[in-house]
Amino acid sequence: MRVLFPLTEITAADRSRIGGKAYALAMMQRKGLRIPEALCISTDAYLEYMASTGIKEQIQMELYRKPFDAMRWEEIWDVSLRIRNMFAKTPLPQGIRAQLQDTLDSFFLQTPVSVRSSAPGEDSTRTSFAGLHESFVNIRGVEFILEHIRLVWASLWSDRALLYRKELKLDPESSAMAVIVQEMVLGRRSGVIFGRSPVHDKQAVIEAVHGLNQGFVDGTIEPDRWILNRKTGRTLKHHPARREKFMVPGRRGVQLKRMPRTMRDRSPIDEREVDEVYRLAMKAESLFGCPQDIEWTYRRKILHTLQARPITTSVASEDERPWYLSLHRSFENLKYLRVKIEKEHIPGMEKEAQEMGRIELSELSDAALAREISRRREAYDRWRQVYWNDCIPFAHGMRLFGKIYNDLMKPRDPFQFVALLENSSMISVKRNKMLGDLAALIEKDSASRACIHAGKADQCSRLILWKCDRILEQFEDLAWGKGSIGQDRDRLLKIALQMADLPAKGIPGKTQNPAVLERRFLASFGKDRKTYARELLDLARASYRLRDDDNSYLSKIESRLLASMEEGSRRIRARSGISGKNSKKDALNAAVLAEFSLSEKVRRVSGTSGGKGFSLKSRQIVGQPAGPGMAMGTARVLLDASDLYSFQSGEILVCDAIDPGMTFIVPLAAAVVERRGGMLIHGAIIAREYGLPCVTGVPDATDLIKTGDFVTVDGHLGIVTIGEATLLTL
Repeated sequence: MRVLFPLTEITAADRSRIGGKAYALAMMQRKGLRIPEALCISTDAYLEYMASTGIKEQIQMELYRKPFDAMRWEEIWDVSLRIRNMFAKTPLPQGIRAQLQDTLDSFFLQTPVSVRSSAPGEDSTRTSFAGLHESFVNIRGVEFILEHIRLVWASLWSDRALLYRKELKLDPESSAMAVIVQEMVLGRRSGVIFGRSPVHDKQAVIEAVHGLNQGFVDGTIEPDRWILNRKTGRTLKHHPARREKFMVPGRRGVQLKRMPRTMRDRSPIDEREVDEVYRLAMKAESLFGCPQDIEWTYRRKILHTLQARPITTSVASEDERPWYLSLHRSFENLKYLRVKIEKEHIPGMEKEAQEMGRIELSELSDAALAREISRRREAYDRWRQVYWNDCIPFAHGMRLFGKIYNDLMKPRDPFQFVALLENSSMISVKRNKMLGDLAALIEKDSASRACIHAGKADQCSRLILWKCDRILEQFEDLAWGKGSIGQDRDRLLKIALQMADLPAKGIPGKTQNPAVLERRFLASFGKDRKTYARELLDLARASYRLRDDDNSYLSKIESRLLASMEEGSRRIRARSGISGKNSKKDALNAAVLAEFSLSEKVRRVSGTSGGKGFSLKSRQIVGQPAGPGMAMGTARVLLDASDLYSFQSGEILVCDAIDPGMTFIVPLAAAVVERRGGMLIHGAIIAREYGLPCVTGVPDATDLIKTGDFVTVDGHLGIVTIGEATLLTL
């Protein structure tokens, strides 16, 4: 077993152990290109670490919790976070550490280095894992280098890398990771060159920024761009950037700084340097026999090559990698998205929903109602696109915080960070608190309780009715199945009555003190990083809150659409006795028919049809642990809004996915089971707010579990057992 390879000792026979990236650096250095000093840690070190620490078996357990093809990307992120935490808190065995420590010390001592991935097979003419595995820059000292080697190993199991391997049908278990430790060249001007443009075969492209490459790579900084004639190197077009910020080395890692005015009007590289970078690309292409994607930097006036990889030959439209990468946003981009969501999108959705609510649908003519249905469909589609483009990526704010928290604090529980984000004034929690206050009034008023039991809610006390109406007015259709049931005072009061009958108890599962965790987290940052730490935590809390709230605002738009469909369907039934699905005689019929057809398609695609006729009975089914604790009880399977009001206190809530219109019954549940998966999806967030055991990502949960089944929910292991509990004796 050979663990360390200096670039000068690497040969073609070593490529399978040191990866394409390290091999390319060695070959370019041999041909006279200026390459920073580097060492490669071979895959032998990775494989020995995996075998001797037991992490290999732990990863197998995570990956085979359920079929990988059946996992949603939220579940894959959860799995990858748990795996990353294994690497972060598991030190190197003494044997591997001894082999690495002395050599790293003699090569780099206190020299800043980059720690980069070099997985065998990651970069070829058919596949490129660019941006999917992690690199760390400006790392100083052997202890920090060894820690970041483990984090590069962990990135082999990142959600992005797993998703891409799934796309390419590669076996994750057969993968391994080599690591490059490379002297950090603190360049003042940096960039990349594509020897062949990804969009035009006869062109090459240079992108360059002032400072280090990191801000440009993660999308924080816009680069200058040069389009070149690939054959001659002649500049065809230069696209200057808005030069406002640049990335510089920090005490640890890098930091974003405002660019001095003297630099803003100056391109990062001049015409001579454009030509020099172009000639570098052509030389590398001649060496490797295919166009290269090369990262480079200038220190003073000397051009340094940092890494090179082949440009893939796959058709751009078939490459899913950009989508995987788009799920991960930089800190600066997330701050921008937050402002956009809070200042533009949410007020915009709220305003449009209010304007729709002021329209009295019953007073519209048939033709006007048909136009209104179409208009509301267009509005909903528009806002849903905004939700996917901005709100879904903003959810990465809490994931970014979780990754940084775990790398720094190395907690035993990889989801400990969630305790710092909870109780964030979410809309659904506010609504449920108002419902709880209403329940407290009912508990003390025996006469009103009797009225509710007798189905005479309108005879309750004036105060209780007033409180009830305030909830209905403030949250409109949000609480009642997106408008299909309406503002039903009787049903709301019956839910409140069940809450009143709940035994007094604290919230279980809340074993962490968020204030203590927050103090420890902030104390782990130096004085120069305290502001960043507070901003990161604040951003994560906003991301956590909006992951719930943005659904609620979008639901208001959807409820207006559904209300218009209900009105159209009612008219058609009233005048012709048909359901709205069998006639296209006029515009109203056509509009309602189109919406009903779309709704049916959505139900079929989402798998919420109820699975009638499916009778398989499973003893134990496995999903993702999403809320700690264990609970037993009778299952209540919720397939649509009409099932909500049959829910009884103490039952196990089983559904496809909890949406904002369902969360008012969560306080009544003993536990939550969802088909959709992920620690940070809406249902899991709400379940943890109430300290409920929660298992998500349970395949076919609403088919395998039937209303009335006795189930046991283990939120620690992610296991749901169907049938009476049995006592095992040895």
